[in-house]
Amino acid sequence: MDGNGRWAASRSLPRLEGHRRGAERLIEIVDACVDLGISTLTVFAFSAENWKRPADEISGLFKLGEWILRAHLSRLERRNVKLRVIGDLKAMPDFVRLPLQDAILASAKNTGLTLVVALNYGARQETLQAVQAMVQKAAEGKLNAAEINWASFAEHLETKGLPDPDLIIRTSGEHRLSNFLLLQSAYAEIVFASVHWPDFTKEQLHLALAEYAKRERRFGQTPEQLQTPPTP
Repeated sequence: MDGNGRWAASRSLPRLEGHRRGAERLIEIVDACVDLGISTLTVFAFSAENWKRPADEISGLFKLGEWILRAHLSRLERRNVKLRVIGDLKAMPDFVRLPLQDAILASAKNTGLTLVVALNYGARQETLQAVQAMVQKAAEGKLNAAEINWASFAEHLETKGLPDPDLIIRTSGEHRLSNFLLLQSAYAEIVFASVHWPDFTKEQLHLALAEYAKRERRFGQTPEQLQTPPTP
């Protein structure tokens, strides 16, 4: 969800106003995904690298996140949204972390869209943590290194139990993944939208999905293989 600050700067507004507008846009996009029957939406809300930003902006982001959560929690509940977080929450302020944990518990039995919020998340950090956990298990005799495959490795990632993304949308004209779900995105289609995130409306979402629908996903096969029906 990139471009909140640039959106604000282009309108001579404070950066935090851009983040506020971006947070409101997220709620609209969540609603649109529910209406479209999408099962999982993962949003990159705060990266492990975002700690490098000015302290007042970080503080403002956390306060904004807490406000958005409280303001829209009942709406998410009405829409049967299940909330999940990936990333290291231990470093987050209590006024954000505690209500977030309560919201996760309260929505645990919801069966609609799973909204995954990446907070203090980085794919490289996630990968290292998975490797460390597996090395520890091997040292304890609980894991045979010869039997490690992608399925067993994925069980140690923070996205355990979630599907790999089919589509990644990066807004604001940026053309990189920026440490987001690097391993899980091996076969994801990527759409780069030129608009800043506060301008990414549900119409923009529909355009991205239409572009995705045009793509041929071969997963290593040839086009001819995809057109040939499987042998009974």
